[in-house]
Amino acid sequence: MSPDERRARRAREIVDATRTLFDQRGMREAQIDDIAKKVGINRAIIYRHFTTKEELFAMTLVDYLGELGNRMAEADANAGTPTERLDAQAEAFFAYGTAFPAFVDCAQALLRFRGTDLVDEVSQNRLVELGQAMFQCLDHVVRALEAGNATGEFAVSDPQLLANVLYAQGLGVLNLVGFQKSIRELNSGMPVMADLPLGEVVSWAKRAMVAMAVSPTSAAAGEG
Repeated sequence: MSPDERRARRAREIVDATRTLFDQRGMREAQIDDIAKKVGINRAIIYRHFTTKEELFAMTLVDYLGELGNRMAEADANAGTPTERLDAQAEAFFAYGTAFPAFVDCAQALLRFRGTDLVDEVSQNRLVELGQAMFQCLDHVVRALEAGNATGEFAVSDPQLLANVLYAQGLGVLNLVGFQKSIRELNSGMPVMADLPLGEVVSWAKRAMVAMAVSPTSAAAGEG
């Protein structure tokens, strides 16, 4: 095995260990020392392969996005009209995010950086990998939106931008699902924490996504 192959294998082991701990404990509870211990290495070795903790998390997100993209592709292939395709993709997205809450935390941990600041945390090559993984997921949404534009079912002036908006909004919905509570007002006017009807939340979110694509105002807003 060449040095490059050994290096790639070690990096893969580190990402696999990170992913396992994320899924077992959640992203916030997975420490670099724990990851190193699981791989059987010193924590310093991790930083020989990943320049920062954020870069390691970005590559773990690439792992999640690869799985998510496959599920969205399968959902898209089994749907019919553009609206049905968008609905099926949203269903796959929410099902995946609910099953793997660490994906949501990992994705949002990187979104808190400005794009110009992220380059200080993640090397250029890794950023390219991350961008490609995100594109492969979002491209399914873009193609469905473009198909809907072609049939007159949708009115979206910038399908790629809307796909990015839907991704960010979807993560927000998954955060609410993870919180499992909603704020409601009693007759007395006192706000209370109530159990969240998860199925209803996802249903509303899917309908909102389709509504953004169908509404002619989405095209006007893009031109403004």
